[in-house]
Amino acid sequence: MLYPELFKSMEAVRWNMAHDIPWDDFDGSKLTDEQAYTIKMNAITEWAALPATEMFLRDNRDDSDFCAFMSVWFFEEQKHSLVLIEYLRRFRPELVPTEEELHKVRFEFDPAPAMETLMLHFCGEIRLNHWYRRAAEWHTEPVIKAIYQIVAQDEARHAGAYLRYMRRALKLGDEQAELETRLAFSKIGVLMASAHRTAQALHPTNLHVNKSMFPNDTVQSKLPSPGWLENWLDNQIRFDKEWEGKVSTRILHNMSLLMGEDFESPSALNRYRKDLSKKIVVA
Repeated sequence: MLYPELFKSMEAVRWNMAHDIPWDDFDGSKLTDEQAYTIKMNAITEWAALPATEMFLRDNRDDSDFCAFMSVWFFEEQKHSLVLIEYLRRFRPELVPTEEELHKVRFEFDPAPAMETLMLHFCGEIRLNHWYRRAAEWHTEPVIKAIYQIVAQDEARHAGAYLRYMRRALKLGDEQAELETRLAFSKIGVLMASAHRTAQALHPTNLHVNKSMFPNDTVQSKLPSPGWLENWLDNQIRFDKEWEGKVSTRILHNMSLLMGEDFESPSALNRYRKDLSKKIVVA
């Protein structure tokens, strides 16, 4: 089991909201209305760890180890929402999300292949780590800069934990099952490493997850300002091609280590995916 070790390692570096956030360093002159509103949107977005956890538990009922790890992931992700809400409560109380606004992002996600979902969230954590690092640079107020730096580190650790479950998945089952798992990982990897080619921000909270609600079936569509994410990325934190390239490079690096291949580009990973597809068809 991976859960006991992951719990121990994450417990050792867990931050305390009362003692590890430099609340006393707040400088109101360095917080703009524009910046404060994006904090509210991120606070609500992070609340979507709730329906995501419900999805993970439902779709991984046969994997108690992974479901147990969800207790750690869920706790830390909801804590991200909570610390952003606490920031607003202290310094911009008029922007604190209402319970209704938070509850709107809790809706059912359609079932999906477990390995594809695992890979999707692995890539999502990498992307979120980079988004939050960029957000920390964009903000000018010291406390929120520190908060984004702290939660960015959490997201990186979460990606590492997901990667360990991905490695484990490649060692389970027969040769055919391994091929199918590799195909699932490479399929999502190609998509998530090619975000520079799409107009849509490729993160789990911005993807369609419930056909019966389409097109209002993304987490972002449930927010008070559904279009805020693109503006935040393009015009505020300026998550440009250079930063998107860092995300792609990180995904490809980890896929190279995971698959035992050398993927220098999304195209190389896509060729690998096509080769896997042929092997599975033949089998």
